[in-house]
Amino acid sequence: MLTELTSRLVSGNLLDAGTRLAAQAFLAAVPLLFALAAFAPLAVRDQLGESLRVMFGLSGASDQQVQKVLDQTTSEEVRETTGIVGAVVALVSATSFSRAMARVCERAWGLPKAGTRIAAWRWAVWLLALVVVVFLQAPIRDGFGAGGWLGLPLYFLVSTGVWLWTQHLLLAKRVAWLPLLPGAVLAGTASTVLGITARLYMPGALNRALGEYGSLGLVLTMLSWLIVVCAAITFAFTIGAVLAQEPPLDRYLGTDRE
Repeated sequence: MLTELTSRLVSGNLLDAGTRLAAQAFLAAVPLLFALAAFAPLAVRDQLGESLRVMFGLSGASDQQVQKVLDQTTSEEVRETTGIVGAVVALVSATSFSRAMARVCERAWGLPKAGTRIAAWRWAVWLLALVVVVFLQAPIRDGFGAGGWLGLPLYFLVSTGVWLWTQHLLLAKRVAWLPLLPGAVLAGTASTVLGITARLYMPGALNRALGEYGSLGLVLTMLSWLIVVCAAITFAFTIGAVLAQEPPLDRYLGTDRE
């Protein structure tokens, strides 16, 4: 198993794949954020702002930048500039992130690309579901009012479930649920650890970058963080696929090749 794992990690260009995934995530997030700011109701924008604040521990100047995008005055200006057509184009272009994530899942399992007719609706569904998960981050991490003692394990369980469903959906059901579990658990663990780290590291990093370099510093800091997160997910899926296909887990997960 160690030999196979090393071979997959070295030959899979996983860091490059994670970097490309992060770039697509960033290119999807920015237009989606502006589309939501322009067309979503005030309550939805407030909830999104709170979730972003909880995810990254936003405070001070960085928090003000996000709130500036989401406030009522800005949203009216963005709506006039963007228009319905621009919002639709933003949503369609954001599916490039879905396609990149699907390719990460396929490479982890050594599968060819799924046909566009089979996969296209899955890209849109996954993207919409991801937006909902981001939207619910504040209540999830607060344990829906119970506090962090429930929020932390709940966040881990939700993250694991999301990554399990992500693989199954984007692989077009070509791999059963059970073999996907190791990768989902590893990705859920990585998401939880990085989620805690973000709240400790990102506030200071974002505010320093914003103070020294302006909006460009904010962009570079967020992109750097996305690279770390996407690389962790890419490695988790690949390691999980190897673990699921090698002894001793293969006997329990139904992937025994003998």
